[in-house]
Amino acid sequence: MKGPVPVILVVALSACARAGVAPAMPNPPPSREPIPVPATRDQEPLPVVKAPPATGFSTPRRFAEVRGLWVVRTTLQTPQEIRAMVASAAEGGFNTLIVQVRGRGDAFYASRWEPRAEQLRAIDPRFDPLALTIAEAHARGLAVHAWVNTNLIWSGDTLPVDPRHVVNAHPDWLAVPRPLAEELFAVDPAEPGFVRTLRQYAADNTDSVEGIYTSPTHPAVRARVQDVWLDLAERYDLDGIHFDYVRYPSLVFDYSRGALDRFRAWVAPRLDSARMARLDAVYRSIPFAFTDSLPTAWDEFRRAQITGMVESIYYAVKARRPDLLVSAAVFPNIEDARSNRFQDWPRWLREGILDVAVPMAYTDDLEAFQGYVRQAVAVTGSRERVWAGVGIFVTDLNGALAQIEAARRGGTAGVVLFSYDWARDNGGTVAGAPFLREVGRLGFGR
Repeated sequence: MKGPVPVILVVALSACARAGVAPAMPNPPPSREPIPVPATRDQEPLPVVKAPPATGFSTPRRFAEVRGLWVVRTTLQTPQEIRAMVASAAEGGFNTLIVQVRGRGDAFYASRWEPRAEQLRAIDPRFDPLALTIAEAHARGLAVHAWVNTNLIWSGDTLPVDPRHVVNAHPDWLAVPRPLAEELFAVDPAEPGFVRTLRQYAADNTDSVEGIYTSPTHPAVRARVQDVWLDLAERYDLDGIHFDYVRYPSLVFDYSRGALDRFRAWVAPRLDSARMARLDAVYRSIPFAFTDSLPTAWDEFRRAQITGMVESIYYAVKARRPDLLVSAAVFPNIEDARSNRFQDWPRWLREGILDVAVPMAYTDDLEAFQGYVRQAVAVTGSRERVWAGVGIFVTDLNGALAQIEAARRGGTAGVVLFSYDWARDNGGTVAGAPFLREVGRLGFGR
């Protein structure tokens, strides 16, 4: 049943918040029945976590104008930082927090699937950053959306410490860039050099890849991401869940042996037997036999993997919590997103497998920002389905205010600023007041 949180639970949440330890989240029932998920295009449906519809949560908070903040995981390391963040957001007139709880294949919450983030290893294990954020924010009337990085699962100079981390436990799930495809084609991913080579490539190519990615073609990768979403949806009183990095890093991904084999199987029914035999003969020695001979199909295949992941997760989440809002941070240039990242987000909106797109229109050029906003609203046909992403780190206060107003004039349902953390650490003060407070005063009439 949906409705207000019982008074006893509210009291318990408040007590835990004052103590600096988030309340334990309820465990799912031990006996669970499967919920069917519609099959995605060109592939079998994913296995889903067996669970009944989630109950006992408050009605998700919705606003006529979303005034959001992306909150990076570095702010979720202590109760003090979380309380300060929520207070600052409320003081500035913000009403929606999108908090990064899966940053690099790890968890800033009590996950059943992912290892606890390394930044929290020295912190009391009872401390649940997401639960505390929800308790503090809901007490002030703010909505909380869990921000889940999808395919980017590691970055940094060293590899994860926890053996359960995907990079360590499942190296066969990892995406391989084309420049390494021939070198790694016959290498067992379990060999230590496999992951080290991927990490070094990311370190040497920071202009084009943010770190180590998982392969969207791998069924186990897609099942894991879906498990993460359902874990959050079933156990936390969230108002929404938010995709990020739900894409390929660039055109040169993914050329892992598994991805190439899966493309071969996917395209085989479309080829006559003679052509298939010729390509198979070449594929024994050249990994690019199918991808280079069938570039249009290869791109179509990669787009289908991302769209299929979004679709499966969307239906699985809605089966449990129909009113939970599903959003995604997306590249603002639609053609770039579709052709170079294989992120066909206008299609997701048209086909009803995404509730809200948040184009990351990070620019100090107001005209370019307005163009991104107009294009996004035009392809959706509905203002309620677009929030404009404002990059305050590339502009100043006046620029941010101008973009907030441009988003309103352009017909979006609100804005999300990237990020709270930048404003706290680099925004400084304007006329003696913190940056976000001035945004609230001048931009939101706070």
